[in-house]
Amino acid sequence: MNTLNWQYYSTVYLLIGGNIGDRWAHLEQAATLIGACCGTITERSPVYETAAWGLTDQAPFLNQALRLQTSGTAEWLMKQLLQIEEQMGRIREKRYGPRIIDIDILLFNDEIHTTSLVTIPHPEMPKRRFALQPLADLAPAVQHPVLKKSIAEILAVCPDELPVKKVQRPAAGNAGPEL
Repeated sequence: MNTLNWQYYSTVYLLIGGNIGDRWAHLEQAATLIGACCGTITERSPVYETAAWGLTDQAPFLNQALRLQTSGTAEWLMKQLLQIEEQMGRIREKRYGPRIIDIDILLFNDEIHTTSLVTIPHPEMPKRRFALQPLADLAPAVQHPVLKKSIAEILAVCPDELPVKKVQRPAAGNAGPEL
């Protein structure tokens, strides 16, 4: 039996989300592409629906956190994720605007990165319930490397009041309207 030796891999928490088109299919496609080129997805949070954050006059988002094991560096991973977004049709027109897919690195081991390409931990995460709730489902005891508090502790004091609602995928043939 061939097993991976996880001690040589980094544990990464990603947030995937979008609010355009078939949101469920886009989450699935993003997870498939991430697993194919970036590493092994070892766990997925439930999917949550939330109102748009920042620029509120748009359709609601679906969001999901992923735990990924990767052998790549943080910068390498960010480049891969940006390519996946582009491959899926992501167009960056307006900050906080509608998007087919958004893929963020929330945490990369317990590392801190600040480069022109990536900032880890994600600097807005402590203020965004839509990121913290799915992350807390996967890693409630994981400590934020800057704030030195667990994800569950950060979620408990998150100032974001937008509702974050756990949702189930509609039954086949009842996918609901495209957004």
